[in-house]
Amino acid sequence: MKIRDIQLGHRPVLLAPMEDVTDIGFRLLCRRMGASMVYSEFVAADALVRSVSKTFQKLRVADDERPVVIQTYGRFPDAVEDAAEIIVETAHPDVLDLNFGCPVKRVAGKGAGAGMLQTPELMLDIISRVVRRVGGRVPVTVKTRLGWDVPGLYLDATDDGRRIPFIVDLAERIQDAGAEALTIHGRTRSQMYTGEADWTLIGEVKRNPRMRIPIIGNGDITNGEQAKAAFERYGVDAVMVGRATFGRPWIFREIRDTLDGTHTNMSADWKLDVLKEQIRESIERIDEYRGILHIRRHLAATPLFKGIPNFRETRIAMLQAETEQSLYDIIESVRPIVRQYAKEDGAANSAAS
Repeated sequence: MKIRDIQLGHRPVLLAPMEDVTDIGFRLLCRRMGASMVYSEFVAADALVRSVSKTFQKLRVADDERPVVIQTYGRFPDAVEDAAEIIVETAHPDVLDLNFGCPVKRVAGKGAGAGMLQTPELMLDIISRVVRRVGGRVPVTVKTRLGWDVPGLYLDATDDGRRIPFIVDLAERIQDAGAEALTIHGRTRSQMYTGEADWTLIGEVKRNPRMRIPIIGNGDITNGEQAKAAFERYGVDAVMVGRATFGRPWIFREIRDTLDGTHTNMSADWKLDVLKEQIRESIERIDEYRGILHIRRHLAATPLFKGIPNFRETRIAMLQAETEQSLYDIIESVRPIVRQYAKEDGAANSAAS
């Protein structure tokens, strides 16, 4: 698969854009772990235009993480267009992505992100204007959802009375507006992150003979078998992984092993060392106090500690730790337990199969 002249290889697996998660340190780590392309945190167009320094920090890009995508969102066409210019001139991303999929109230509730699904004409105007402004220098892509809510998933607009999925119609119009790839999260905005992602509608977009641009599927990919099924069953050009990366950046190696028929040795000790590397990088990039706060969601979510008996007190201590050394001490204290549990769990899975 490729986006313009950016080659992403066969069945690429991408890191999804996530606020307060996909900072430069995490992106670099996920690239090392096998992510084919990585996305920045959400960059607010209005804040960029107003020169908010904290927002400009999100435009920092390292050569080792390329190809990298900077994603922006906004409600007002002038601001999004100007922000796109700032992003291209400042960060020199490989791809510029427009976010029309973020469902959180502070974004979608104000008409931006997934809120644009209620005003598709405005969405298409923004895409066209951004493509005209920066499309000659960088590919412009789009990320969105199936629609605003479940009742609005279909259009009754055809002469023969057929019901056309809203996202199939919208995808064609997004392509016509100049987008060079489209990522679809298989939920509506009203679903937020609840229920199961609907990949059947993503598949319908991909099967539409009028679609020429790459279609990237997103939603509920948590292991290699699910990624493989997404490629084989729905025909997508790439899959995107989001929340499953929390505390598990090695998921990209796991998925690649399944897709490529390879085997990478990823022991419990190695995974614990990766988590320690995340802690160290987060602290070096920010500071000890805020770096620890930033990394806690990964420690809380990592599957390394799930299912271990009587682990609650250790988990609480880990999440309450205030110094780098105290976190390392806790991790080292549980290393033998995690190592042993991983062996027992692996033996149990082998016996069950």
